[in-house]
Amino acid sequence: MVSPFETHSSIANAASGMAVHDECKLKFMELKAKRSFRFIVFKIEEKQKQVIVEKVGDPNRSHEDFAACLPDSECRYAVFDYDFVTQENCQKSRIFFIAWSPDTARVRSKMIYASSKDRFKRELDGIQVELQATDPTEMDLDVFKSRAN
Repeated sequence: MVSPFETHSSIANAASGMAVHDECKLKFMELKAKRSFRFIVFKIEEKQKQVIVEKVGDPNRSHEDFAACLPDSECRYAVFDYDFVTQENCQKSRIFFIAWSPDTARVRSKMIYASSKDRFKRELDGIQVELQATDPTEMDLDVFKSRAN
């Protein structure tokens, strides 16, 4: 029988070679520089061992639209361009990185996403706030508001 430690390390080693598709970086740069999107949802293609863009949301899309794009029982990475007004009445924006790992996701999937997260996040230069979420309440609008300042 394989111990849980050995299983984890073999999965982590497999995941550490995860490639990042160029489109991920290009779409992120468009979100950051041109504000072309409100959000981007990324998915790990396990067979190809790479992170790909699964979905993009136009700038007029809402936080609710974004939350509806995340599957109930599968992990994802996402970035969300959150606009807000400060107490001094200044319009500001923060780019959030969300590691979506619902409790109902497969253990293997959670391990692959967890072990690949830091490397993937480094590819996206300009992330300002990171959120880890296992259910929708951990990334609702109030959480964004409290973390944005």
